[in-house]
Amino acid sequence: MHHFYNRPDNLVSELLEGLAMSAAVTLSDHRDARIVMRSDWHPDRDGRQQVALISGGGSGHEPAHAGFVGPGMLTAAVAGDIFASPGVEAILAGIRACCGEAGCLLIIKNYTGDRLNFGLAAERAREEGFQVDTVIVADDVALPEAPQPRGLAGTLLVHKMAGYCAERGDDLQAISKAAGDMAASVRSMGMALSSATLPGQEASSRRTPELGLGIHNEPGVRQTTPENADDAVAQVLEALGRPDDGPWVVVLNNLGGCSPQEMQVLKRACLEQLGRDNVALMLGPAPLMTSLDMHGFSITLAPADDATLDALSAPVQAPAWPTPEKVHDIETFSPRFSQRPPAGEGQKNETRAQLIKRLATTLRNSEKALDELDAKVGDGDAGATFAAGANAVLKALDEDQLSTGEDTRLASELGHLFATAMGGSSGVLLSILMTSAAQQLEKESDWPKALQAGVERMQHYGGASQGDRTMLDALIPAIETLADGEDLSAAARSARSGADETASMRKAGAGRSSLVPEQALDGVVDPGAEAVARLFEAMAGDDTPR
Repeated sequence: MHHFYNRPDNLVSELLEGLAMSAAVTLSDHRDARIVMRSDWHPDRDGRQQVALISGGGSGHEPAHAGFVGPGMLTAAVAGDIFASPGVEAILAGIRACCGEAGCLLIIKNYTGDRLNFGLAAERAREEGFQVDTVIVADDVALPEAPQPRGLAGTLLVHKMAGYCAERGDDLQAISKAAGDMAASVRSMGMALSSATLPGQEASSRRTPELGLGIHNEPGVRQTTPENADDAVAQVLEALGRPDDGPWVVVLNNLGGCSPQEMQVLKRACLEQLGRDNVALMLGPAPLMTSLDMHGFSITLAPADDATLDALSAPVQAPAWPTPEKVHDIETFSPRFSQRPPAGEGQKNETRAQLIKRLATTLRNSEKALDELDAKVGDGDAGATFAAGANAVLKALDEDQLSTGEDTRLASELGHLFATAMGGSSGVLLSILMTSAAQQLEKESDWPKALQAGVERMQHYGGASQGDRTMLDALIPAIETLADGEDLSAAARSARSGADETASMRKAGAGRSSLVPEQALDGVVDPGAEAVARLFEAMAGDDTPR
């Protein structure tokens, strides 16, 4: 399975039904005439004063054309099979369904099947007494010598111009002229990295990028090898004649397979290369005239005269029409970063400085052992992470950058150090621990109570609890022991007991160990808990290497 389809032969019917479940449209009830029409439209009422607009063609180009049915755009769309024009009878049925006394305009993409089927339907409708006119869109400039340029995404600008004129009550002749003038002024060019995959077939293999390929998998005008997005856009604009005499309306169309990230990068390149002052209105980036899952884009240009801007900016209720946007220079602002208070300006306490040095040295010397534990249950860098924090602390001590004699300042300074020096989640969690502890110490100089407050915030943000096989399994019992009034030796024993218990925990509730099979955890002490146990043992005076 390469796509989320059901039966390939049901694809067109199902995609139209999906649209009709939320859009204000009505569907014909016969498979041989897949017609999508405005649900508020009645030819004997609305069609007496307003010209009906009908377009369509082969499916596989969604949201074109059914997504552009609605007040301000198309009255109806007639859908054929994938990449195949609807038949004459289906188009004629669409004309009969929505054409009133004011007549209707057929907007046709310049493909042989569409031109012939829509053309014959128009002739037969006239024979039946309907007032019908046609406009053919041939905006593709890929094949300049071709007698029959193809209709591409520029067709949608013709839909919008005709819809604007119809909505304000223009007659058929005036609408046909406005739509024809728009069709004559637009030009489009596309580039793709791959062809489209037809439903029910194997995914297409990637092929050499092509410039100017058609939306039915027709070969491009030439193969190309763009170096990057900027180069791809440059080649497309070059093929469009490298316009510099704007202002222009620009349509950036996703041919179906480009990610949103790619399309924004392409938009940036397009506006930079055209010059933002040369672009009066931007439509997209959006999937507008697609080719199934083709990994490519197209750019359409149209002169931005007042009439065009008025038409394209007018309100519309078609579900797929993008909101036109005016282009402007990028606005920037300067963010405020944290202003770290001067470090080490508080009081000093040599005894505490030596204790901190002892703890940091213990962690630094434990790097290899902790990495070996982490290699069994994680990504093997726990020791390096803790050692990085330890080395930062030792450096700060050497440079007299820790306020060892003031509890609040010291906790805050350690929090900043851990956040900047340690990588991964451990550094962030320890920074949260010390930063929250500093806030508590500002209220009351009680380290066990402050550390309990810090652990609470660690759990709030980290999501782990005691028993989840993390450093908390050693940290929580050790702090609770201190909070109960017992000494450091008792706290160290609690930390060691908690760390050792993690070896029998066969399921981790947080961290990378939670992604490891249960059997791989059995008998292995959690490296974070081991680091905490070693710290408390060093505080208690037992720093015997393990």
